[in-house]
Amino acid sequence: MALNDVFARLQATPISEAVAESAWIFPTVESLHVAAITLVVGSILVVDLRLVGLSSATRPSSAVEARFLKITWAAFAAAALTGATLFLAKPIAYAQNPFFLGKLALLLLAAGNMAAFHVIVQPRLGLRAGRAAARVCGFLSLVIWVGVVALGRWTGFTL
Repeated sequence: MALNDVFARLQATPISEAVAESAWIFPTVESLHVAAITLVVGSILVVDLRLVGLSSATRPSSAVEARFLKITWAAFAAAALTGATLFLAKPIAYAQNPFFLGKLALLLLAAGNMAAFHVIVQPRLGLRAGRAAARVCGFLSLVIWVGVVALGRWTGFTL
């Protein structure tokens, strides 16, 4: 079965039809998605600005991260759930939208950057090279998340 067939079957489900056709479900879920993304990006922004040295310089980056990590993950879970619900409204259209596909690619890049930071960079933060790498990870994260938000908005305007 081809991927387009999967999306066509998904689009024919009652939940997909309800999300797409309801006067209130899609805008409500979209509003929740925007709020969740705002919390994700806002909490990541605080940590990234610390990593690049532009805020909270007197606090260890681990303390800043510990304070915001739970918020980030809870908001990300909400954003993923609401995003999946929005996808259900028009899975075929979303799967063919270059802005949506770009957003997904940037989300994967964000995950890779985060994994590299936690596995490779964070254990070396006490070293000069570790601090420089942390700045690079923080800067990349900022750029990636701005891209995620921009492509998310363009997705909304092109469907």
